Amino acid sequence: MFAIIDIETCGGKFNYPQGRIIDIAILVHDGLQVVERFSTLINPGCHISGFYSNISGITNEMVADAPQFHQVAKKIVELTEGNIFVAHNVGFDYGFIKEEFAFLGYQFRREKLCTVRLSRKLLPKRISYSLGHLCASLNIPIVNRHRALGDAEATAILFDLLMRLKAQDPQYRKMGVDELMARRVDKIKEYVLKKLPEACGVYYFLDKDGKIIYIGKSTNMYNRAISHFNNPEKKSRKMQNELYNVEHVLTGSELIALLFEAEEIKKNKPFFNRARKASIFSHSIDWVEDKEGILNLKIVPYGESVNSLQAFTTHIAATERLNDWIDEHALCLRYCGLTEDEICFNHQIKKCNGICSGAEMPTEYNKRVQKLIDEYTFGNKNFLVIDKGRTPGEQSLILIENGHYAGYGYFDGTTQMNNPQELKELIKHTTYYADHDDLVRGYLKSKSLRKIML
Repeated sequence: MFAIIDIETCGGKFNYPQGRIIDIAILVHDGLQVVERFSTLINPGCHISGFYSNISGITNEMVADAPQFHQVAKKIVELTEGNIFVAHNVGFDYGFIKEEFAFLGYQFRREKLCTVRLSRKLLPKRISYSLGHLCASLNIPIVNRHRALGDAEATAILFDLLMRLKAQDPQYRKMGVDELMARRVDKIKEYVLKKLPEACGVYYFLDKDGKIIYIGKSTNMYNRAISHFNNPEKKSRKMQNELYNVEHVLTGSELIALLFEAEEIKKNKPFFNRARKASIFSHSIDWVEDKEGILNLKIVPYGESVNSLQAFTTHIAATERLNDWIDEHALCLRYCGLTEDEICFNHQIKKCNGICSGAEMPTEYNKRVQKLIDEYTFGNKNFLVIDKGRTPGEQSLILIENGHYAGYGYFDGTTQMNNPQELKELIKHTTYYADHDDLVRGYLKSKSLRKIML
């Protein structure tokens, strides 16, 4: 997969507070066609000089209400993660985006491909390799020249042409490869489906060297495996081509499968898994009651967390979630640690009910915060969850201890084992990751399971 990108800036090089991105477009290309588009103006937080407005046509008025870079950073990460970063003169676009992320404390790294350099190899002896001159010589239209989306669309057409020229070169042609790979996938599919049961558990896809390339979970592993082979996406086809063997672990309980899958993905970091790979959490949103009796929320380093509501792998992710909560629950920026102003800006635009100005009583404000706290914490800090086992006579145990997921176990459901301490001794303790608690809370909201308080 490729991410074809173009940006417009208000400076020749990144320089805070001047020299920022003011326009960005990202086209996700699957090697055959563009499958997703994203573009937006960006408020750089600084003045756009007349020189750069004349180049792009973008004025200060146009970006006044546009999102700032940190507000679209998550989208940029999602669209480029695992994809090759493609741009015309890639060093410029990549450099600006990398520096914008560095300013936010995030290390942005992507494999790069430059259509200027590729054009020099496949289209030699051109007078100029600028995007405008190259597209004109190849009859590639550019709509809205020097706007990010217009230039990105033209780069995508150029990219398609270059890929076709590259494929026509004898050194890139492999006669009969597609047919051979299709036959191999059919044989692997038959082998995999024979090994996986129609039962709940976690399965592992392995390559020819025995390396785990994908981990998944399902209440019916057989059916889930079929869906992988029926998936036409390029990523899925590539995984099928590398697949050589499969292993699985029965869990019986879907909740245990969720937790075990998340733990195994973090430990093994398979290439074809994207979600839940991060094993290190950097920040947490905590709650605390201040001396005035008002419930405060704040972002803290994960290692300093005391009353965590949710943990995050980046400060950006924590800030985005906190801003979502502020909008959803009409919370105050001041009491969420996002401003030192005595009266927060949100109150001025009527998004905060005025706890910061004295217009709202602490008891009313605390009700909304407490509702949020209740949603992201366990009602009791120590209890066991009873769920299905791996066989008809077996039951499973999930332990919540000191407000956190601690491990799981199994016991013979045909015997009378109601002593909490005896049941607790059956628990296999696992490595704790902060997102495990979110999985347990989310599952318990959707399912009614028996609990034993400790």
